[in-house]
Amino acid sequence: MMKYGVVAFPSKKLQDLANSYRKRYDPHYALITPHMTVKGVFEADETEIEKLSNEIGNIVRSHKPFTLRATGVSSFSPVTNAIYFKVEPTSELLKLHEDLHTERIGKEADYTFVPHITVAQKMTSGEHDDIYGQLKMAGVNHEETIDRLHLLYQLEDGSWTVYETYRLTGDEN
Repeated sequence: MMKYGVVAFPSKKLQDLANSYRKRYDPHYALITPHMTVKGVFEADETEIEKLSNEIGNIVRSHKPFTLRATGVSSFSPVTNAIYFKVEPTSELLKLHEDLHTERIGKEADYTFVPHITVAQKMTSGEHDDIYGQLKMAGVNHEETIDRLHLLYQLEDGSWTVYETYRLTGDEN
């Protein structure tokens, strides 16, 4: 069994901004590029993933490209000391997330969907409070169009790599 997930990678501009914090404050910095998770981690074997990949492709292609708006900085504290760029939960994005959590391709999401791009995590409470204050002052205000999603899988060293890329085309199936 391998671990998979579906993500959107933002533009280089937003990735560079996220990485300016992640390289210092995110131990997962070297394992995965800055991203917004659309379908969280799930497990599948080699035969299952081909079928799931086709299903995911059909779902993604039925959606049009969407606008990703990063409009501030927030935190999951006190649940976890993770800081992130808030992504506006547009109706298109919420529908895409919902469609990727159907009976056909796995279960319900483990958490309420909070669209975000993690920039810092696994810090002490003191570190979290200092960094959160700095990031909130710096802020983020970025808008771009996302026209593809990526099915990733986790390698043995913990890093993630692309299994398949799907274009958001809005095609009717």
